[in-house]
Amino acid sequence: MPNVLTRVPETLRSIRILHRAGLVPLPRIDEGVRALRYVKQIGAIAGPVRMSARRDPGKLGLVDELGPLTFQQLERRSNALARAWRQKGMTEDSVIGVLCRDHRGLIDAMLASGKMGARVLLLNTGFAKPQFADVIKRENVTALVYDEEFAPLLEAADSTIPRYLAWTDTATGEPALEALIGDTDDRPLPNPSRPGGFVLLTSGTTGTPKGAPRQVKSGLSAAQFLDRIPLRVNECTVLAAPLFHGTALSQFVLSFALGCTVVVRRKFDPEACLRMVRDNKATELVLVPTMLQRILDLGPDVLDSYDTSSLRIIFSAGSALSPELGNRATAVFGDVIYNLYGSTEVAVAAVATPEDWRAAPGTVGKVPCGCRVQLYDDHGNRVTEPGEIGRVFVGSDLAFGGYTDGRNKEIIDGLLSTGDVGHFDAGGRLFIDGRDDEMIVSGGENVFPVEVENLLAEHPGVVEAAVVGVPDPQFGQRLRAFVVRRAGVELDEEGVRAHVKANLARYKVPRDVRFLDSLPRNPTGKLLRNQLAELD
Repeated sequence: MPNVLTRVPETLRSIRILHRAGLVPLPRIDEGVRALRYVKQIGAIAGPVRMSARRDPGKLGLVDELGPLTFQQLERRSNALARAWRQKGMTEDSVIGVLCRDHRGLIDAMLASGKMGARVLLLNTGFAKPQFADVIKRENVTALVYDEEFAPLLEAADSTIPRYLAWTDTATGEPALEALIGDTDDRPLPNPSRPGGFVLLTSGTTGTPKGAPRQVKSGLSAAQFLDRIPLRVNECTVLAAPLFHGTALSQFVLSFALGCTVVVRRKFDPEACLRMVRDNKATELVLVPTMLQRILDLGPDVLDSYDTSSLRIIFSAGSALSPELGNRATAVFGDVIYNLYGSTEVAVAAVATPEDWRAAPGTVGKVPCGCRVQLYDDHGNRVTEPGEIGRVFVGSDLAFGGYTDGRNKEIIDGLLSTGDVGHFDAGGRLFIDGRDDEMIVSGGENVFPVEVENLLAEHPGVVEAAVVGVPDPQFGQRLRAFVVRRAGVELDEEGVRAHVKANLARYKVPRDVRFLDSLPRNPTGKLLRNQLAELD
């Protein structure tokens, strides 16, 4: 890892980046120091809320479907919840599983856990019972916070685990979590011996999701995002992506650190998303690519009816942003697309700014301050030539220290494997060519599906496409394309193959083409290739 001589200029650069964003106000350096101290005491979520409540109690902190809450109200609500949970026997060793959509109850739980020094496990709202049961047992969950719609899932958990209803659509009276907050003293608690952390879960596309503990080690870590994403203090962020996913969680934490208002909704709706941007004059919209596609597919009449001119940043992450989709979004919203590449394990690795995207559509951009990205071949040797593909390894202070079950990702030179392969161009911009386990070897030629998928997405008759390898007695594997046709457009198998043949090498042309109504994806929009491979 970088030695002290390289860390000093990196630290100074981080401070300059934070100052530019407004996090280190001059000449009131004491305010910046106090904010960093709060983060160290009660965590990266509760710390900024306490600071904002102290600095500007009436400032709007959160807007959900129940209405607005100031930072002062968030501070007091979480004080009360943390105190109530302590009275019920919870400690710094507690693990609080939260199975909620995005609303104040979820955020209350995250804030209260930080003040107690407990750990929050953010559970995927798309879980099936077996996955839910496995994760609850493996992560030693000691309490559950949940929404009423997920009550059937809780049947799979140990009945002795205390549970707190956070949102109800049908039951009379207020949810148990809200009653607990309303009935408890909301004065501050003594600080815990360590701030509470949280556990993110991997996507689980190949089995039971793994737990990745996360804890922000330094307030300076925010520079890794702010170096490439121009967020500023006292703005407004609309979170369309769910908070249990790292895409939204990172921007939620950063927005609170900047004293920004955060706007959430329990379920994604593309037109409601535009309305939230307009009504709150949002400066940042956080989503995954499939959400961006659904917004654009509303068409010009709907898009033009909402004033989104306040947007400076559309933050896309979580899965690949195709050149076609990024270009469509740029044509509609202007130069506001920021494409982040990272993972649950390594956090941020690279960010493409609008300038990067204009120069090289499809890029995930350049490596920000505080991060290192290097490429290695299968033998652990550095890959340094522009255009040469290698396995992607990342290091930063935000990277995790290993899964909760004791396992870890492959490590080379102190850097973690992301499981992806990619290349740098001559301008230092990173491109992700696919997963290292998704490469298709057909007739001795190596093919990464993303290149073919991006090309198919550019066809006017294609909404989206995916390519997988299937067994072939002659070639070992052959390419099979799954295509979602655009309504009203005639497109057959030969048309798909001809489009690829006209633009790519012969061995990259899919031998098989199947048409589907939609591609299988998980709740955060990640493509479930294993399900496609199993289709006959």
